[in-house]
Amino acid sequence: MKHVVSVSIGSSDRDHSATVNMLGEEILMERIGTDGSIDRAIALIKELDGKVDAFGMGGIDLYMAGAGKRYVFRDARRIAEAAKVTPLVDGTGLKSGLEYRVVKYAAEVEKLPIAGERVFAVCAIDRIGMGEAFEELGCDVVFGDMMFALGVPIPIRSIHTLRVLAGLMMPIVTQMPFSWLYPTGKSQVECDAGRPKKYQRYYEQSKVIAGDYHFIRKHLPDRIDGKIIITNTVTSKDVEELGRRGASTLVTTTPEIQGRSFGTNVIEAMLVALIAKPLSEITDKDYFDMLEKLAIQPRIVRYAAV
Repeated sequence: MKHVVSVSIGSSDRDHSATVNMLGEEILMERIGTDGSIDRAIALIKELDGKVDAFGMGGIDLYMAGAGKRYVFRDARRIAEAAKVTPLVDGTGLKSGLEYRVVKYAAEVEKLPIAGERVFAVCAIDRIGMGEAFEELGCDVVFGDMMFALGVPIPIRSIHTLRVLAGLMMPIVTQMPFSWLYPTGKSQVECDAGRPKKYQRYYEQSKVIAGDYHFIRKHLPDRIDGKIIITNTVTSKDVEELGRRGASTLVTTTPEIQGRSFGTNVIEAMLVALIAKPLSEITDKDYFDMLEKLAIQPRIVRYAAV
């Protein structure tokens, strides 16, 4: 049996495990949250290093790209360096191409009304492929990276502008504590009742709301009637909540596996465990060839009108 573990600095309340059969191989997939503690994540990786087949690093990206360069997050580097034997991935190798395909699949195969619509992509710097797909479909996109990651109420209107800003900001941003930029630990599951909600007009004027689920939920309106949500890492409770608030459709970029849409870091780790190559030799083609062999498709949830 293969064993894949995602060590996440997110909430332990969202932990999940599942055993799946892929190409005749049993794979135990686990997500273990450390409630925002980087030190606990490091200790857990050190404890399991060499005992599991692949690590996913969840709740944090290893690096961001800007101006043709990669900028490594200071906190993520500390976590990644704890793995000395077992390969560790953060989903970045898979995310951009996978999410581009999912948006196109939802629009062109599932025939969801996405092309030409208004889209609020809450944060796209770590999912450029998703943003590119929306632009190719003629969507009117607002990218909320400055709003959600930095708290600056400035909408970005194109991938080109986002790339330019990334080149300017990434050298600084990646040196900040990651918890300043992204919900970690218990902040991922805190009740939002009574909490001031920002950027409501961007949610309300958009047919499609896309991007990281923790960012989406952070300021999600009480009602999202008729809206399409394209996201990932949702639990069964998250799926139910979106339905109660009136969403028409949920698209998750990875499939449901026993009640949970695992993050791309988990899926990438699973692929690494199945591909018989050292991590440094695995190419984008290797990933997508394996995805096709496994017939992995996004999950589509169509809600009944509420």
